[in-house]
Amino acid sequence: MLIGAVLNRSERKKTEILAAARGVFLREGYSAAGMETVARMAGVSTATLYAYFPSKAKLFEMVVHDAVEHMAEPVRASGRAKGDARARLTGLALAYAAFMSQPATRAIFRMVASERRRFEAVADHVLQGAHRTLGGTAIQIIEELVASGELAVGRPAGAAGQLLGMLDHATLVLGLAAGDEARPARPLRHIAEEAVETFLARYGAKSSGASL
Repeated sequence: MLIGAVLNRSERKKTEILAAARGVFLREGYSAAGMETVARMAGVSTATLYAYFPSKAKLFEMVVHDAVEHMAEPVRASGRAKGDARARLTGLALAYAAFMSQPATRAIFRMVASERRRFEAVADHVLQGAHRTLGGTAIQIIEELVASGELAVGRPAGAAGQLLGMLDHATLVLGLAAGDEARPARPLRHIAEEAVETFLARYGAKSSGASL
């Protein structure tokens, strides 16, 4: 029990350090960020920081991996939701639109892109992770709806890309072009519902009532 308590404290401390480091990296950029600053913001000594993360590069990698993993959880959760085609696709679309509209998501993507030459493996991990989590969840839902007869889709991966692509311009692209804090002119639910409506008009199985 004592060992478990020690491990829990260690994990909490690691989480606190990652949160502090993410703020420092996003605010100052990788080159200007100092380990001393991260330690101060996390409320630990520099020695403790290095005990968890042996280098700034390793800390940066873990910050990016941790941020993407946690921020994408609502999208993963949408894949476990129940309901008909419209309900499930709308839940996915809304979770995806919300994820892509978060200032933190945009900032992380922008930071990774700016450091790609230095951290090519990290950038590739983010892209692959996004494809696996975001695209993978969409493909899973579409495949399940095809199996239930609610959708008529020949290539689930292509259809998933079309659905998510309809959401990208109003969310992620808007933020990257206009700034991390930029918000779509319309409510996210309206954007999500419109994308699903268009998707069902193309792929809804006529016999299931999923399409209009």
